[in-house]
Amino acid sequence: MRIVILFLILTSNILAEEIIGVPRIVDGDTVHIKEYKIRLEGIDAPEIRQKCEKEKLKISSIVGFTFYKDYNCGEVSKENLEAKINKSKIKCISSSKDRYERYLARCFKEKTNLNRWMVRNGHAVAYRRYSREYIPDEEFAKENKLGLWQGKFLNPEKWRKLN
Repeated sequence: MRIVILFLILTSNILAEEIIGVPRIVDGDTVHIKEYKIRLEGIDAPEIRQKCEKEKLKISSIVGFTFYKDYNCGEVSKENLEAKINKSKIKCISSSKDRYERYLARCFKEKTNLNRWMVRNGHAVAYRRYSREYIPDEEFAKENKLGLWQGKFLNPEKWRKLN
């Protein structure tokens, strides 16, 4: 049993790859550093063309009627990641690739986990199909009506299937 655990620890360290550099932000969950295409692991951000709805006007809590306004939540997600990184170097730690050959990684600006930051601020959702790690951060954003949670939106995975 100890040999198997040691083997898993050793092989997981061998597979881990650090990618460091100033990224080009593709969207809220994808960055490119040099020739590396990196997908922020465990999160799902709205697609660039995806529209969401924000509260525009609320007519009394008694009547309970709210008007919504469309906005490009995919662009907003990307812009927030760009602003957070602010043309700085980031470090991405990858241990695998997805079916599109993108590196799946946790990315950091200094000590800030950017994957977590995107979800916790409502600019992305926890990608529950692949990870449970960011569910508490999504719940925080939802409870505090941050980012996407200020209005209505389709889960990005569902939006992709419909478009």
